[in-house]
Amino acid sequence: MDLTFRDVRAFIAVAHAASFTRAATRLNVSQPALTVQIRRLEQTVGVRLLDRNSRNVTLTPAGRELLPVLQKSLQDMEHVLSDARALGEGTSGTVRLACLPTFAASVLPELIQDLKQVVPRARFYIRDVVADRVNALVRSEEVDIGLTGGDLSDTAFEVLHAGVDRLVVVCPKEHPLARGRRVKLDELARVPLVLTAQGTSVRAVVDAAFENCGYAPEIACEPTYMMTAVAMVRGGLGVTILPATAREVLAEPGLVARPIGDQAFVRPITLIKKRGRTLPPVTEKFIAAMKKKIGATRRRS
Repeated sequence: MDLTFRDVRAFIAVAHAASFTRAATRLNVSQPALTVQIRRLEQTVGVRLLDRNSRNVTLTPAGRELLPVLQKSLQDMEHVLSDARALGEGTSGTVRLACLPTFAASVLPELIQDLKQVVPRARFYIRDVVADRVNALVRSEEVDIGLTGGDLSDTAFEVLHAGVDRLVVVCPKEHPLARGRRVKLDELARVPLVLTAQGTSVRAVVDAAFENCGYAPEIACEPTYMMTAVAMVRGGLGVTILPATAREVLAEPGLVARPIGDQAFVRPITLIKKRGRTLPPVTEKFIAAMKKKIGATRRRS
């Protein structure tokens, strides 16, 4: 026979009230039912816990020793139940997210602040990595959801949201490409380019666009991070191609962004989870807020 919350709670109530009648009133149960609970508890632990006569109820020596132990156990389990309910209701828990650095440096901080106002106990585990690593982290379940870029055909993932991120040319204000409202692909093919490294989602889009049109880009540098690419553009090494939503696009007052007049320069953005996995309720709330925020950001860009 196992200990039950009700039996332990009944014993503690009787011990504190020193009366079955008063304890039954506090617990809103009948006195016979309370008596059954106490007897059941005593049978479970194998020792008498209460001495009862016509006038009062007192703890036995075993009852005195077990009372603080059972009180602490009850409090601990009540805390466990409270925490479990909070997790189930989405009022606490950890959002485990892998995402592209573009998103981490732009929308994500504000999104976290917004959710923390609604769910103060929410915690966040964030990995800002390139698209291939996002997919790997979701697959290995180190994170629950991932915001990744590029085409996604892997059946191991379930798509929660899909959108696009338009790419722009970032160049110095005095650069010839800055004079027009849009940049043509053949113009890009004639200038040195600072492109993010192979394996990044932006690079995959750029390479595919040039290959489809039969152009061979002149690649001056291949940094991993967008901020490095911007620094190289500022240093006169070439122009770069970045998502329009990237904070790095506006990080330098001496640089400007120009849209590219070719529909191929669009990066797919996909929010994914591992297929068949249940997400924590707090993560579901985060996803709903993320979709809304991404949609608003895309409409402004």
